[in-house]
Amino acid sequence: MIADAAQQRLDALAKPQGSLGRLERLARRLAETQGSLAPETRPRRLIVFAGDHGVVAEGVGLWPAEVTAAMMRLMLEGRSACAALARASGTEFLLVDAGSGAPSFPPQPGYRDWRIARGTANLAREPAMTVAQFDAAWALGARAAEEAAAAGIRVLAIGEMGIGNTTAAACLAALLTGVEPAAMVGPGAGATPESLARKHAAVAAALARTEPDPRRAIAGLAGYEIAAMAGCIAAAARLGLTLVLDGFITGAAALVARALEPGALRTAIAAHRGEEPGHAPVLAALGLEPFLDWQLRLGEGSGALLLLPLLDAAAALLRDVATLADITGG
Repeated sequence: MIADAAQQRLDALAKPQGSLGRLERLARRLAETQGSLAPETRPRRLIVFAGDHGVVAEGVGLWPAEVTAAMMRLMLEGRSACAALARASGTEFLLVDAGSGAPSFPPQPGYRDWRIARGTANLAREPAMTVAQFDAAWALGARAAEEAAAAGIRVLAIGEMGIGNTTAAACLAALLTGVEPAAMVGPGAGATPESLARKHAAVAAALARTEPDPRRAIAGLAGYEIAAMAGCIAAAARLGLTLVLDGFITGAAALVARALEPGALRTAIAAHRGEEPGHAPVLAALGLEPFLDWQLRLGEGSGALLLLPLLDAAAALLRDVATLADITGG
């Protein structure tokens, strides 16, 4: 197996065994995702999927839905945190509108307006979307992964933008892990005691209404950007792209991908464990080790971007370091 071969290579390098700690584990996981002892980390691309959520009407957070559009504009102008981090790490940036209420921005290379609808329905009161809408969002995520593969991308990082999406993610995480919903609800982009109470109530109401059919239940709770990320995750595995996951919402999308397509996480790496309380149990359920613990809670793929320089280091370790046999003639 490639993981065993990678470990043997790491143990044979001209250094004390295990002396680079978790970087060695990252190198082994990177090798696994590509099936190679000489993994490639460039070219690479960040895809941010955007969507809006009807549940914002319940007062579940501090920010109005219009902030989604404002942040999308900043991303396209290159002035958001994720755009700056993408430039700093030598990563292509692509914004895919899966279902926001934003106006259409001018056509440009780093933007796809593929939206299914202008936001989901209010999941606290009715299904967020139909199964047909969910399937369409899944398909557009797969299309984004296929575009990346056709462009020669080797590492794909994914993230999201959508006011209200921690509420949808909490619903999906509770549904798909069996963990108590209360453990999955956190402040998201900010909360007061009152808004947090409303968020707990919205999640409880949505979960009480879920249907027994798994696909219908997921569609009733998801956001368009979450469904698109799930489709992208599954397609990346089929295409052999190393996929770097961001935070809690991306983790919820990974749960959806795995629930609907076995093997969807074969090429996935969890970048970090974030501050949202549901992220740790989601990662545990996924069986993925997070490599950073930097108290992140931004989203937008920011945590995934921060791991990319370490992926470069992990690849260099496997590829460029001499073995003890090389220097001893053994």
